[in-house]
Amino acid sequence: MTSHPAFDPRAVADAVTANVEQVLYGKTEAIRLALSCLLAGGHLLIEDLPGTGKTSLAKALAASIGGTSQRIQFTPDLLPTDITGVSVWDPDRRVFDFRPGPVFAHVVVADEINRASPKTQSALLEVMEEDQVTIDGRTHKVPSPFLVVATQNPIDMEGTYRLPEAQLDRFLMRISLGHPDPAAEEQILAGRARAALPVLRPVTSPEQIDWVRRAVAAVHVAQEIARYIAMIADATRRHEALRLGVSTRGSLALLRASQAHAVCAGRHYVVPDDVKATAAAVLTHRLVVAAQAEVRGVTAATVLDEVLDSVRVPAPVATERS
Repeated sequence: MTSHPAFDPRAVADAVTANVEQVLYGKTEAIRLALSCLLAGGHLLIEDLPGTGKTSLAKALAASIGGTSQRIQFTPDLLPTDITGVSVWDPDRRVFDFRPGPVFAHVVVADEINRASPKTQSALLEVMEEDQVTIDGRTHKVPSPFLVVATQNPIDMEGTYRLPEAQLDRFLMRISLGHPDPAAEEQILAGRARAALPVLRPVTSPEQIDWVRRAVAAVHVAQEIARYIAMIADATRRHEALRLGVSTRGSLALLRASQAHAVCAGRHYVVPDDVKATAAAVLTHRLVVAAQAEVRGVTAATVLDEVLDSVRVPAPVATERS
């Protein structure tokens, strides 16, 4: 891994995690996964009930990296141009001026993405894929690093649109926060009672995050690890309870997430535990359970557990570069 004179990747990851934990108690694992998603260059989908801290996580992450942040509240009447921006005619100069939309920020919080129409959802997902917006033939790059943290309520709640599988596949990870345990909730209540919730200050910068991303891309992946990931993907494609297994894009996503997880652990190579630690967040939203299996109560998570148990784990000594 390329060294940097001022800091190391693990120090950056630890600092950001500790900073976010000041406002999101008892959710270290979720914070680590969100950070790994950022460092891997992906986008994050958080699916959970209202009031569990989805937006707080996104805002705290933006504050911690010192980047700009924007929040978009998705509603049924939201238009694509409300996200990307629009060209406005300037009668004095007789030209069209581009007015950037809220998507032009380092961290974009897309609140309740599944309450907007599919057309509006697609506008955001296009920016996520291309890291740019094209309006009237002109291309406008979004800032770097660029992270979309989309939140959605469970799909059985009133007024929600199901995200199609092809759109879900654009998110590197999907996580759930869940309610805090009683001890963590007591801390939250005590802090609010004292009006003592901290205002987060940056502990790193967008430039440093970009450097760490380059370090993540340089993390060594042994042939045995690549084979391990490929075997996991193949096992999902052949599983009788699944109608749709992991695509090649999903395999690549798991590889990137594993590299980011290794960096956060202070390693310059991937081990099987990195793959296992990120597999659920990266793969479950890419799996489609067959109708008959769904009736029996089978879930994507239970199928993935079976797959991980059945695929042979490579020997640890084979994962390090000699």
